[in-house]
Amino acid sequence: MNAPAPPADTLRTALAGLLDGLPPRQAAQAVERLIANYRGATPTDAPILRDRADVVAYAAYRMPATFEAVRSALAAFAAAVPGWAPASHTDVGGGTGAATWAVGATWDGQRTSTVLDWAEPALALGREIAAAEPALAAVRWRRSRIGAALTLDPTDLVTVSYVLNELTAPDRAALVDAAAGAARAVVIVEPGTPDGYARVIEARDRLVTAGFHVAAPCPHSAACPIAPGTDWCHFSARVSRSSLHRQVKGGSLAYEDEKFAYVAAARPPVPVAPADSRVVRRPQIRKGQVLLDLCEKEPALRRATVTKRHGDLYRAARDTDWGDPWPPA
Repeated sequence: MNAPAPPADTLRTALAGLLDGLPPRQAAQAVERLIANYRGATPTDAPILRDRADVVAYAAYRMPATFEAVRSALAAFAAAVPGWAPASHTDVGGGTGAATWAVGATWDGQRTSTVLDWAEPALALGREIAAAEPALAAVRWRRSRIGAALTLDPTDLVTVSYVLNELTAPDRAALVDAAAGAARAVVIVEPGTPDGYARVIEARDRLVTAGFHVAAPCPHSAACPIAPGTDWCHFSARVSRSSLHRQVKGGSLAYEDEKFAYVAAARPPVPVAPADSRVVRRPQIRKGQVLLDLCEKEPALRRATVTKRHGDLYRAARDTDWGDPWPPA
């Protein structure tokens, strides 16, 4: 009997079928407008995804990148909470459900899952796409306004991905507080830009104040050692490019890199064991040495030089990627 396809492959196949019947020019125009909205600095009080054409364009273009970014954040979180897995999950502002797919790709087994979003077309398409994955058959898709009035039922895990940019500062604070009040663990993902990082730090501070311990990417729950305005912490996830990606952006590469910032935190009794340090820049491989920029427990930022004389550690450094814990387990 053939093994089931990995969630990433199943999702990619389902998304490819969405564009059938949608004129390429219409899809490209919808994507360009959505990119302008999502990259803008002005919060919106209305759903960005207005109709099926918008939602199909968004899903085909953005859902793979959101899935890979959230899956990367969840993988780092799962490594920091060994032996723990969520039995319930709420995806706030989840749209077509990319984070729900990512949770399924991170932890085996069944769980109750709910996707909340205020755009009914997004929820409807998310339900349609999820039909391709039997493990997502029981996901509940509920329309809900995401903002200060949001109330959440108790749950093990709340994910909030690419949502905070759409909210005003008071609504962002209210959303993070609602997540902290309802969940045992919270994972927040934003674009890997200075503004996205600032929103993540703002959310991180609120979670720590609420009693959460940071599990990833930080090796500590103290203040971020990056001086405000001098740099920003972000990571990268490799995403296969669809024909729609190539049509909108041009170029012929089969992939692109999605830059994202994130925080994953949990409150007792979830056991949190952060990495000793984490690689926060792409490693520089030079002749006979590897340069690693690390965020450490102290907290502090440090550049480590690993040379051939370090033996196995040097070989491990050559295989280490941006965002990985260091030293390797």
